[in-house]
Amino acid sequence: MLDVRTIFHEPDIESYPRGAEILARFPDAERVPVLSHQAIPGLYGNEGNVEDWVRNKREVLVLGVKKSLSARPNGRSSDFIAPSTSNGCAMACSYCYVPRRKGYANPITAFVNIEKILGYLERHAGRQGPKTVPNQCDPVDWVYDLGENGDCSVDALFSDNVRDLVDLYARLDGAKASFATKFVNRDLLDWDPRGGTRVRFSLMPEEMSKKLDLRTSRIAERIAAIDDFVEAGYEVHLNFSPVVVHEGWKEEWAELLTQVADGIGEKAKAQLACEVIFLTHNEQLHEVNLGWHPKGEEQLWRPDLQQRKRSESGQENVRYKVAWKRRWVDELVDMIGETLPSCRVRYAF
Repeated sequence: MLDVRTIFHEPDIESYPRGAEILARFPDAERVPVLSHQAIPGLYGNEGNVEDWVRNKREVLVLGVKKSLSARPNGRSSDFIAPSTSNGCAMACSYCYVPRRKGYANPITAFVNIEKILGYLERHAGRQGPKTVPNQCDPVDWVYDLGENGDCSVDALFSDNVRDLVDLYARLDGAKASFATKFVNRDLLDWDPRGGTRVRFSLMPEEMSKKLDLRTSRIAERIAAIDDFVEAGYEVHLNFSPVVVHEGWKEEWAELLTQVADGIGEKAKAQLACEVIFLTHNEQLHEVNLGWHPKGEEQLWRPDLQQRKRSESGQENVRYKVAWKRRWVDELVDMIGETLPSCRVRYAF
């Protein structure tokens, strides 16, 4: 997954214990000082890097200091989006929205001031008090999404940031961590989450995953890990995401749901819940993808099924046509109810 050969880092990064630990894991990597992790000449904004899309993800690591800390209200996957301990990813899902912000390169940036982030999150959770009104995020705990802009399971391959966060929520009353993942990292099974972390395995039909989920764990491997993570003390939910509409998509989803139902035990089923998210694509990302993975765009870019919608940031997104999508969402939710009746659909859109 990672063969780090170049580390871009902000000044004095080795003065942070976590920064020194990460540097020590890659002693042979070239170290390139930069003023800011957000502005690296030749890496971000360089159109020529589209040809090195996967190589950059595998061989480049960026280390920085998280300057601004805030827990943003969410209300879908979680009550709050926690301040990130990383952004970017070593995997290469062709529908991922994060590369839009980086410009032709999307390696992992890890933040080394973990103690400051942990302290902020503990104080924030303490200020919330007990959750007195249950909601679809969780009936009891305030839920904090840890991995909005990356994949925590991959981050745990090279940094103890994720383990520190899991340890934090294992001891916090009334608060729970949550992250989505497409990578099975069995090292996490040796930790002690004590029910304080929700792992959301992202799933889609295997054949579509082969086309779009590049450098990820196979769907069958993710399903096979569910029981083990539940037994290790994690809460495990599913992200049915993204749902990509194409000829025969409903038959493929029916097969996937049966695969889940047959592949997990009763203990996992009893605590199971899911999110359903239909594809949203982006015109700029579509153009970038044509330069490194055009085959995937045959599934993602479907003007015959999609309509344009300008995002709050002014970007041109495409989503499935409203009337059709409403029917498709209802059909998939009904399929989940029939095949996985104990799986609560937390939200679907």
